[in-house]
Amino acid sequence: MPKVDKEMHKDGDFLVDYEEKVFEDFKADPGDKALVTFHTVAFEGSISIVNTLSATRLLRKGYETSILLYGPGVTMGFQRGFPTLGDEAFPGHLFVNQRLAKFMEEGGKVYACRFSTQALYGQTEKAFIPGIIPINPLDVLDCILLHKKANAVIMDSWTV
Repeated sequence: MPKVDKEMHKDGDFLVDYEEKVFEDFKADPGDKALVTFHTVAFEGSISIVNTLSATRLLRKGYETSILLYGPGVTMGFQRGFPTLGDEAFPGHLFVNQRLAKFMEEGGKVYACRFSTQALYGQTEKAFIPGIIPINPLDVLDCILLHKKANAVIMDSWTV
């Protein structure tokens, strides 16, 4: 075996160049909108984490940003905790809840489908994180169409 004569990496080392930015730091024009949709189960893969962060970034870039939770995506908006609501059973357990709450604190809107909430997951609107706006299932398509008509940036998140 060839001998590798290289110092081991240690905490604080950089493995890639974080300073170089290839694209301009784009900002929204007044009135620009963005929509991030979620049709995914909370904590199933990284979509619920990555795209809540992306939604917050869009908001901070000046977009009037909304999140749409439908189908299994409504599970992202449910209050959770163990042994009681709000208790973090392990580090990261409430990350999605915390990201949605932070997004709303910064002015973003979160909509969640009432049909999915009741018919698919047997929950009521009282299960949602405070601030989430329950909507009629017919509003899901209209929300998307209104954003398309406004030439909004739309990020659709699906997991199968």
